[in-house]
Amino acid sequence: MSLKLGVPSKGRLMEKTFEWFAARGVTLSRAGSAREYAGKVEGIEGVELVLLSAGEIPRELAAGRIHLGVTGTDLIREKLGQWEQRVEALAELGFGHADLIIAVPQAWVDVDTLDDLDAVAAAFRAEHGFRLRIATKYHRLVREYLRECGVADYQLVDSQGATEGTVKNETAEAVADITSTGDTLRANHLKILSDGLILRSSATLYRARNVEMSPQARSDMTRLLAQLDL
Repeated sequence: MSLKLGVPSKGRLMEKTFEWFAARGVTLSRAGSAREYAGKVEGIEGVELVLLSAGEIPRELAAGRIHLGVTGTDLIREKLGQWEQRVEALAELGFGHADLIIAVPQAWVDVDTLDDLDAVAAAFRAEHGFRLRIATKYHRLVREYLRECGVADYQLVDSQGATEGTVKNETAEAVADITSTGDTLRANHLKILSDGLILRSSATLYRARNVEMSPQARSDMTRLLAQLDL
């Protein structure tokens, strides 16, 4: 089995990843058209490029189907339980920065902290007969953070679309989502709680911990990491 490197298959993450490797003498590129998910590696022997969605890369690393992968901190920690035992972070790549935060309507002038949210949640349930809804794609991370902070009277509702719009659409009362500038939150009349930062995320190169490797693949890994100065 050759050494397999998984990188995001499209968009700015792919472009910036290609630039990061190129600056270190390793050229990554698509093998064909933009619709194809095969790639090629120049500048070092024995490395196979696999183009995947950023969300697939944690699973492929954990399963041992790729040896190295570039994806966001948020996706690794959301998709992999006990992630530290399954992958190792080798390097933050300096792009893809975003924060996973909890935000509530700006109209909630008396709600600034998670303690305030907890109080509102209890009152909301008493008034409406169901738990306050928080829309998110990040169920594991949000649930763990709210448990640590003592917030209990809520329910998470899945959002795979525009999470910030769920409050306006009345399918949720609050949101937990990734933001880089906060512009979309403000456009949807939402504010971040003062202690609502769950995680700072960035594009990171990870190594799979539990993957069988041939002596040749181990040698290729050593050469690649030396080339990358890691």
